[in-house]
Amino acid sequence: MTTPLSPVSLARQLLAILNRDGDRLKRIDDYLHGHHDDPYMPPQADDEYRLLARRSVSNWLPLLVGTPAQALYVDGFRSGEAGGGLPAPAETTTVEWAHWQRSRLDARQAAVYRGALTYGHSFTVTEKSRTGTVRTKGLSALRTAALYEDAANDDTPYTALTVTTWPSGESLGKARMWDAQYEYAVTFKSLDDEKGITVAAGRRHGASECPVTRFAASVDLEGRTLGVIEPMIALQDRINQTIFDLLVAQTYASVKVRTVTGMAPPVQRDPETGEAVLDGEGNPIPLAINHNAKRFLFAEDPDVKFGSLDETPLGGFIESVDMSIRHLAAVSQTPPHHLLGQIANLSAEALLAAETALSRKIAEFRTAFGECWERVFRLAAELAGNGTSAEDYKGEVIWRDMEQRSLAQAADALGKLREQLGIPAKGLWRRVPGVTQNEFEDWEQLAEDDDSLGQLASALQRATPDVQRRTELGVAA
Repeated sequence: MTTPLSPVSLARQLLAILNRDGDRLKRIDDYLHGHHDDPYMPPQADDEYRLLARRSVSNWLPLLVGTPAQALYVDGFRSGEAGGGLPAPAETTTVEWAHWQRSRLDARQAAVYRGALTYGHSFTVTEKSRTGTVRTKGLSALRTAALYEDAANDDTPYTALTVTTWPSGESLGKARMWDAQYEYAVTFKSLDDEKGITVAAGRRHGASECPVTRFAASVDLEGRTLGVIEPMIALQDRINQTIFDLLVAQTYASVKVRTVTGMAPPVQRDPETGEAVLDGEGNPIPLAINHNAKRFLFAEDPDVKFGSLDETPLGGFIESVDMSIRHLAAVSQTPPHHLLGQIANLSAEALLAAETALSRKIAEFRTAFGECWERVFRLAAELAGNGTSAEDYKGEVIWRDMEQRSLAQAADALGKLREQLGIPAKGLWRRVPGVTQNEFEDWEQLAEDDDSLGQLASALQRATPDVQRRTELGVAA
C-alpha cells in the first residue's frame, strides 16, 4: 500500500464490507438451508394455501454444493524438488503433511470447500499457538473479510478480519484482525457504527505476511467471487412455484366433481313446528350433504340429472418440474441423473459423457483450491522455522481420484499401459481406484522387501553351482 492505514481505519473498512455483503450472503445461506421466498399466491389466500406454499419448497441447492465438494479430497503433498531438478515423491513424512495431519484437515477440508462453493469464497488462518504448535483452521465467509491491493490477482491480503462474537444487547462484538506483522483484538458495537470500534495493541503473529488465505470458487478480473448457489436462486424459485401450482391442482382439482341438477337440497327445519329455518336474509338454510365415493346417489324426481366434471390433468405440471430441473442441471454443470435419479441401460461411455461437464468443473476447482493449500503450507513452514519449505513454490497437492470405476476395468487398462507403452508398473500404482497415500507407501515398502529377498535368492542361486562344481572336482581328484 502506498499510504499505511491505522488499525482502526482497517477495522472500519473490513466491518463495512461485512455489513455491505451481509444481506446477500444471508440470502444465499437461507436458500442453502431451505428458507426460500414464498411462491406467488393470491391476496386472499387462506391458511390451507399457505400450508401448501410451505410444502412446495423442494430444495435442490445442497446437491449443487455437495456433488463437486464430495469429489474434492486432498490426499498428499509433493515437494518441489528432491535433487537433480526432479520433483520429489509424495510422502507422508514431509513437514507439510505433518502440518496437515496436526490440523486435522483430512476431515476439516470439506467445510472449507463447501463454504467456498456456497458463498463464492471461504478463508483459512494459519497461526502458531502459545505452545509453538502451528495449525490451520477454516473461517466462515459470513464472519470474515479481507482487503487486497489487487483482489483479482493477489493471493495474499494485506489485512483480514474475522468476527468471533456478534454484538448482543449491551455486549460488544469481538473480532480478530491480522495484517502483515501483527494480530489485533477488535471490539465493536455494530457493523455500521464506525465510532464504536476499538482496536487493542497488536502482537506479532510470526509470519512475514497476513496469515489468512482466501479459497475462491471463481474470481473475475474485478476481484468478485461467485459461488454455485446465487446464480441458481431464480431457477429454484421457478421449481418451487411449479410444485406449488401442482399441489394446488392436486388438492382441489385432481378428482372428478359430481354434479346434480333439478333437485332441491334438504333444508333445516324446526323440530317443534316443522317449518324451515331461515337465515338472516330470509332464505332456508340447507343441510350439509354427506357425500363421498362410498355413497350411492339417487333421487325420487325423474327430472333430476346427475353428472361429473373431469379432473385437472397433472401431467403438464410434472413435465414442467422435470424441465426446470433439467435446466438447473444444465446451467450448474451437474449431470441430470444426479438430480433426477433416472439412469437405466447406460453404457460406460454414455455415463462418462454425461459427467464430462462436471469433471471439468471439478478440475477447475482443484486448480484454484490447490494453489490456496500450497500457500497454507508455505505459511505453516515459515511459522515452524523451515525456510526451505517456506520458499517452495514448486510443490503441489495431490487430489484423490474420487471417480467410481470398476477395479477389473482399471486393472485391465493399467496392464495395457504397462505392456503397450512400457510405463513402469510402480508409476501406475497411484492410478489404482481408491488407493491412498499410506497404502501407496506400504506397497513401496513391500516391493523393497520383496526386491531384497529376490536379490538374496539370486545371489544364493549364483553361488550354489560354484560350490557344487568345486565339490565334484575335489571328489574326482
